[in-house]
Amino acid sequence: MANHKSAGKRNRQAQAQRLRNRMNKSKMKTVIHKLDEAVAAGSSDEAKEALRKAISVVAKTASKGTIHKKNASRKISRLTKRVNAMTAAA
Repeated sequence: MANHKSAGKRNRQAQAQRLRNRMNKSKMKTVIHKLDEAVAAGSSDEAKEALRKAISVVAKTASKGTIHKKNASRKISRLTKRVNAMTAAA
């Protein structure tokens, strides 16, 4: 329990930010999961479209500070490699 008015405000702000971060991470995980499904199905066009959307969402998540920008860069790189390998094999 907060002892000062400012500590109470910080607590309220932290709870709001935690919910925002959780929402952003959840959205990011969802688009990555959809990309994985498209790659598993072997659909090149679907995978490329899902990759385009995933890159956008991951970059936005990083720009909002929910994940670190190098973490986002690593995720984008790995997703791109996965889609490129799938399209090269097809």
